[in-house]
Amino acid sequence: MSRPLVPGLIARGEADERFLGTVISRQLRELTWMSPYTVDIEAAEVIVCDREHMVTALEELAADCHLLFTYDKERERGKADGVRYHSHYLVPVIGLGDTEAWLLADPGVWAGIEGSDLGLLPARPRDVEKITDPAAFLAATVPRRGKPIGDYYEYLGRNIDLAVLAQVPGYADWVAETRNALKGLGYL
Repeated sequence: MSRPLVPGLIARGEADERFLGTVISRQLRELTWMSPYTVDIEAAEVIVCDREHMVTALEELAADCHLLFTYDKERERGKADGVRYHSHYLVPVIGLGDTEAWLLADPGVWAGIEGSDLGLLPARPRDVEKITDPAAFLAATVPRRGKPIGDYYEYLGRNIDLAVLAQVPGYADWVAETRNALKGLGYL
């Protein structure tokens, strides 16, 4: 028996949409591979919006998605309240927290991009959470000539090592919350 799983993502911009949309699908596949069911992970449905329009976006995604992922400023300050449910659909909403630095967690993926400057990347993946301006670090890491930063987001999402990313505390928390939501939904 096969069960579909459609994730939804409220994104702030191109990095969230292209990087996180890919990472979410990959991580869900990894979490559900031991499921007693065959779980068909579909591509994340993504809506890019600001905080002001988030409730409307959540309502729209809740009609079609099994899990919703959103940025959550409270989580960034260490005040995560875990999985919440949204609307009469009772769709779990999981805050991602500050994800911008996640792009910098795996030096190995950057080594695969010719011309990348690995000098600023932290020695330990968990240290990316100490970076106060991840956008500046990202701009300094991408090759100086060639493609714009946005062209690397999908590549990074497809190739970043999830085991390395799991060493980032915020990412590990997100994975644990996602696992709990999947259990609650009967996927695990």
